[in-house]
Amino acid sequence: LEPGEPGAQGGKNNEGERSLTPRWWSSSGEMSRTVQALVAADTSGIVRNATIERRTTRSHDVDIEIKFCGICHSDLHQLRAEWAIDNYFPMVAGHEIVGIVNSVGEAVTRYAVGDRVGVGCFVDSCRSCSSCKRGMEQYCGGCPEKKDGIHLTYNCKLKDYGGELTFGGYSTAITVDENYVVRVPDGMELSSAAPLLCAGVTLFSPLSHFGCNTLKGKEMKVGIQGFGGLGQMGVKLAVAMGVKSVTVLSRSAAKRKEAEALGAQFLLTSDAAALRREASSFDLIISTAAATYDVNRFFDLLVVDGHYCLVGLPPNGLHVNAFKIVTNRRSLVGSLIGSMKDLQDTLNFCSAHNVECDVVVLEASKVNVALADLAEGKNGTKRFVIDLKSLLPETKVEEDDRIDPNDWEVHKDGKVIPASADVSSRGLKRKAA
Repeated sequence: LEPGEPGAQGGKNNEGERSLTPRWWSSSGEMSRTVQALVAADTSGIVRNATIERRTTRSHDVDIEIKFCGICHSDLHQLRAEWAIDNYFPMVAGHEIVGIVNSVGEAVTRYAVGDRVGVGCFVDSCRSCSSCKRGMEQYCGGCPEKKDGIHLTYNCKLKDYGGELTFGGYSTAITVDENYVVRVPDGMELSSAAPLLCAGVTLFSPLSHFGCNTLKGKEMKVGIQGFGGLGQMGVKLAVAMGVKSVTVLSRSAAKRKEAEALGAQFLLTSDAAALRREASSFDLIISTAAATYDVNRFFDLLVVDGHYCLVGLPPNGLHVNAFKIVTNRRSLVGSLIGSMKDLQDTLNFCSAHNVECDVVVLEASKVNVALADLAEGKNGTKRFVIDLKSLLPETKVEEDDRIDPNDWEVHKDGKVIPASADVSSRGLKRKAA
């Protein structure tokens, strides 16, 4: 990234390397450590090797050498600015982070050098609002004495810290307050632990909330809609919790054998007769679907007082027929990742019950290839995980001709900051076949 490119800041560092010099939580300019990162300069969907700066370790900080970071589908959406949110560039994605504690601040009591730790989807919150006080930091709404609410791990501009940006786990190190770090249990493989910090907790939290891990769960019929990386984790967790019956709802008949191998029933959603046979039988359906679909026909599957819970985020929303809900007092609800307690509970539960996420570990040089494969659904039920030990100053990140900004649209209600990072505004032409 040359100075003057969209998203580039500064010039070269003292060693002559190109540097983006983005600031990360540095309230007084205390940026002192340069680390390698996989950086997106704009909405082209391409990441490249560059350097960023991390803040010095504060009194309650834990400095983490990142070993692995999972690639989440939400990374793809944000790198492409496909959601109706503010998208800040340059962007360093990644919120499924595991590594080893490299150093700690003088007031840290929870962790020591050498500990195995993880960082999930947020790295701080206001700590004073009603949600934070109830231990539900993921729903932090902010408080009067602070401008910021939840501090997302990346793509988040912090007003309380001079408008600085957070940068995520596609990098070799990160510095985080100890209260927003979790411990990875001994014996758990770090690479397979990484996706638990988003995919795992995103399913563990609603399953727990609705009682699947209690005696109530032993009488419940639970559906997991969608059988990608998220859906696979939902099935594994629900089965391990002892739920009476777990069913995968999928539009792909090819997923049947894999679902049944995990101990689940299978319901083909394109089979209208099969859907009618399952009417009014599910206590809970958790939808991981991230594409646009007709949600109303699935309400008929719920019992009276049944819950349809969204964890996937269709970019264009959903149209709801109120009659489908009112007639049987059914509930349409949502669940956002999980709290810090949920996150630690997820890791502990998975360790105790030998629940693992199926992963494909790749070198940093292959991240663009993995992002293209993810966009095409080639990962199936596996999660891509980057081996950050392979990210060195000389690492050349391969590009992939399948990544073409003409294949997606920046969301009309979203915002790209700075505007020059929106490649759609440059009149890019489709690549030749």
